[in-house]
Amino acid sequence: MEKLTIVKVGGKIVEEETSLKQLLSDFAAIEGHKVLVHGGGRSATAIAAKLGIESVMVNGRRVTDAETLKVVTMVYGGLVNKNIVAQLQAMEINALGLTGADMNYMLSAKRPVGEVDYGFVGDVKSVNAGLLADLISKDIVPVLAPLTHDKQGHLLNTNADTIAGEAAKALAKFFDLTLVYCFEKKGVLRDEHDDDSVIAEIDKEAFAQYVADGVIQGGMIPKLENAFEAIDAGVSQVIITKADAIDGTSGTKVK
Repeated sequence: MEKLTIVKVGGKIVEEETSLKQLLSDFAAIEGHKVLVHGGGRSATAIAAKLGIESVMVNGRRVTDAETLKVVTMVYGGLVNKNIVAQLQAMEINALGLTGADMNYMLSAKRPVGEVDYGFVGDVKSVNAGLLADLISKDIVPVLAPLTHDKQGHLLNTNADTIAGEAAKALAKFFDLTLVYCFEKKGVLRDEHDDDSVIAEIDKEAFAQYVADGVIQGGMIPKLENAFEAIDAGVSQVIITKADAIDGTSGTKVK
């Protein structure tokens, strides 16, 4: 099987010119096939504020009403995505920016209303992995925005970690796949105040204990849950690391 690396990047890395340029340079240097998945929440929040639209977050997740959906569509599918694509083209990487609606590659359903009504947020139902694999085999580098669709004409805001995880699970049937989640920290930390307290390896049993002890909490929990699901689905390795280590030489390896 040919190798494929999926890199998910979020946080301020994609929204600060210097850090994004370095990240894309490192991404371009990855050997073999590759896919980039990006977020852009800070930019969405900033532009929403300029437009007089309040950003509402619950448990770290954005509540996406009709006006907020317009903003995230503009920011994720336009501003952030096309900026990344253009910069990769300047690095001789033949990138193609996609939302889930493009070629119907990722289909979602609007999240049911539970304790919280998250609005126009999508839960992924299917991935057209064959289509993505065909693009990748032609040396096209997909750049996936955190937007999906319901095939009823509606776009849906979808968590970028989930996009990366679902794409990885589906593409693991076609490639020897490595999934890299990169952000501002060096990996999963034992102490959030100590950037050097990286947990080098973590399995499900250790994860459960760390959560019970309060060591791992907040947004890191769903990130790791996505990682374990990817391993179970045949992804060769999942690495959580800092943006300057997307080659996998450091960080937390999920087993």
